[in-house]
Amino acid sequence: QIAVGSLALMRKVYSSQLVPMVGHLRNVLESHGIRCIVRNDYLAGAAGELPPSECWPELWVMDDAQFEEAVAIVSAASLENLIEPGARWTCKSCGEVLEGQFTDCWRCGSGRAV
Repeated sequence: QIAVGSLALMRKVYSSQLVPMVGHLRNVLESHGIRCIVRNDYLAGAAGELPPSECWPELWVMDDAQFEEAVAIVSAASLENLIEPGARWTCKSCGEVLEGQFTDCWRCGSGRAV
């Protein structure tokens, strides 16, 4: 937690070595009206001098009152898109069998149902 002025506390809600995921989750939170910032987004070059996990980008919620809601949203957004690596799937629209790394059918363009 970091105090900002005398009114609000910022709290870390997420951290990952996957920079795009941190950015995605920031966008998701902001679309729900939760103000947040990314910290350590340029710290990757310090890895080696510092432990790597300390250099990962972090997502911080600006308003402590929204922390619990943010945790729930991040948890849902992270698990909602979880696809078992390598698991084949069949397109419900056209019946094409696709490898697990694909999120959309190459044949008809339909998205994979999670």
